[in-house]
Amino acid sequence: MASLALSWSSAAAAAAAAASSHLPPRSNSSVKTQTRRCNKITCKATSNDKNTEPTQKLDRRNLLLGIGGVYGGAAHLLSTDNSPAALAAPITSPDISKCTTGTNLNTQQPLDINCCPPQSADIIDYQLPPVTKMRYRPAAHLAGKEYYAKFEKAIALMKALPADDPRSFMQQANVHCAYCNLTYQQTGDPKLKLQIHNCWHFFPWHRWYLYFYERILGNLIGDPTFGLPFWNWDNPAGMVMPERFAVQDSPLFNPRRNQTHLPPTPTDLAYSAKSPTNPKKIIPNNLTIMYSEMVRNVKKLEDFYGAKYVVGTKPDPGPGSVERGSHTALHAWVGENTASGEDMGNFYSTGRDPLFYSHHTNVDRLWTIWRNQRGPKQPKDFPDSDWLNADYLFYDENARLVRVKNSDTLENEKMGYVYQEVDLPWLNNRPTARVTKSKVAASTAAPLPETVFPVKLDKVVKVLVSRPKKSRSKKEKENEEELLVIEGIEVDKAKFVKFDVFVNDEDDEAADELDKAEYAGSYSQVPHRNSTTVKTRIRLGLTELLEDLDVEDDDKILVTLVPKAGGEDITIGGINIIYADD
Repeated sequence: MASLALSWSSAAAAAAAAASSHLPPRSNSSVKTQTRRCNKITCKATSNDKNTEPTQKLDRRNLLLGIGGVYGGAAHLLSTDNSPAALAAPITSPDISKCTTGTNLNTQQPLDINCCPPQSADIIDYQLPPVTKMRYRPAAHLAGKEYYAKFEKAIALMKALPADDPRSFMQQANVHCAYCNLTYQQTGDPKLKLQIHNCWHFFPWHRWYLYFYERILGNLIGDPTFGLPFWNWDNPAGMVMPERFAVQDSPLFNPRRNQTHLPPTPTDLAYSAKSPTNPKKIIPNNLTIMYSEMVRNVKKLEDFYGAKYVVGTKPDPGPGSVERGSHTALHAWVGENTASGEDMGNFYSTGRDPLFYSHHTNVDRLWTIWRNQRGPKQPKDFPDSDWLNADYLFYDENARLVRVKNSDTLENEKMGYVYQEVDLPWLNNRPTARVTKSKVAASTAAPLPETVFPVKLDKVVKVLVSRPKKSRSKKEKENEEELLVIEGIEVDKAKFVKFDVFVNDEDDEAADELDKAEYAGSYSQVPHRNSTTVKTRIRLGLTELLEDLDVEDDDKILVTLVPKAGGEDITIGGINIIYADD
């Protein structure tokens, strides 16, 4: 890498000069003079050595911005799959003037969707203002009449703004559509589309989105302490859709919802219209799912946040636990019971439902809870500059176009808001095994992965997976997490798909029973209108699961994949076990 960096140094200087005339104007919210930000490229001896000093430093923002053709070509020479290119750089704010109205990327036919934002000549590098009054985000099911009167007034005022006002209800809905429906190019690699879902940008991008949405609402009603309500669907007391959202004359109402899921129906965090859950199992399943997503499967950062996504990475490298699980389930559960699932059940339209913002406020709350639960030796955030320095564009409460970055999202208190504290019934809800010391892996006739994959998941698939290490010591388990990797998951992003994963499960008849240690996790996705086929992967923690099954000394495990929706549209590329130490 050192020689590569040196050979590019002279070319980078020339490219940066050529690029400067194409950069968008910048300003700063606290000073009138323009400032330039410089990020340095670090060339490391090994990809796992986070502390290696750079052998050569380049201003890679100047290298990349405005010269997508130069960098884009290099990126594709260096990376032909979903992995980041060797000369990676952070995902940066798109050129909104190049926003497209949408294309079906499988057929290359145009779509009738335009979520492009209003144009602005100036972009302000946003600085978090001093916190003088903390915003308070209540649980939606506990908020009173006075709160809802303010909330409904704010939404009504937002809906009454002119259609071209970037703070208006539809323009705010379009923010999500544009960033999440493949309408922007990657800055630095125009051959690839920008997508902030199913990767490590999921949490910080949505935190910024809610931050400005909340500030716009508070500004409209003159209340600097106004906070969005969170739909407390991880707690049985709050698992029903908040009642005010179901009142037809309320600004919070949306007719494009599944009418069978209105109050008092409890939410199903394992939802699939094609594979309904036994109502008696919904709440136990929900609590096990939350434990799995927030405790069992998230020892490593990637498994909670999602996979690394930088310039040159294809969209959807891999979702984190909450995103591919409860988050997606609620989108599908709320949206219309149709193939496209509008409004909540589709990326392009989901921001049109006021319930979306309370749903994602709870997702944001779960991020805060997860960080606070980490031990003193467990990292809470990625130290990579490629994550910390990633930036996006939003319109603020004063209708100014501002540029924000991930590094400012790490502490919600510093962003000026806190959450109402409620019980966490899932936190200690560690599931028990239906069968311990199972011999199903030793007695099964299931084939090995190399003889099965790739395979279409149009039926239940069972494979016998070898464990490279067994009988690991406590220290070994503390140092390395054993992970089941399901890779090459090929899906059409226009469709809702879902499958569940079990380990050493002897009960083939209870496919909707997740309240057991044999349940390893799930994969699901919210559909796009911009249809495209992607390959992604998921990682599921095994260390605690194998302890609960009492099979740590076994050299093989039986893995069962159960399609719950769209199995005919899912292809699995392979399954293996790895050991991650970071």
